[in-house]
Amino acid sequence: MRLGSGTGSAIAREVQAISHSGSQQEEVEPVAPAACETGEGIGELLAALKNREARVAAQEAALANRMQVLAAAEEGAKRNLAALSAAEQKLRATMALADSAAEDDLSRMTSVYENMKAKDAAKLFEEMDPQFSAGFLGRMRPDAAAAIFAGMTPAKAYSISVILAGRNADVPTEK
Repeated sequence: MRLGSGTGSAIAREVQAISHSGSQQEEVEPVAPAACETGEGIGELLAALKNREARVAAQEAALANRMQVLAAAEEGAKRNLAALSAAEQKLRATMALADSAAEDDLSRMTSVYENMKAKDAAKLFEEMDPQFSAGFLGRMRPDAAAAIFAGMTPAKAYSISVILAGRNADVPTEK
């Protein structure tokens, strides 16, 4: 739908050409654009439409700008997530290495205590904190641990035995 100058004269020429096409061929003079009259309020309507079009264009520009900002933020979030994932993998590898090294150290020390004379090892375990010594004795071969227990005082052997026996008391037994 077009509102404005020139449209009315084009329609008038077409209507006149159609109505005269059957009987006689008259040449129709074009009507000047200034001759087309617009009704009251059309100027206001045109101004309101132009104003609305300007507001819509401004909103579209703001939305386009916001979409660009969101796209940039999304890309930044993706980069940060990738960096975080890489750091997490690196941390896991480091922790696995540390756990492996700690396990190797514990295994080595357990082997050292197992290969000591039971009497000498018992003297060392007498001086250790019961929790600490229970960790090593629990990892030893039963024959080596028994020989060390035999060389300890009954009170120390009992306290370590209680710790070893209660270690898994809190583990759930139901499936």
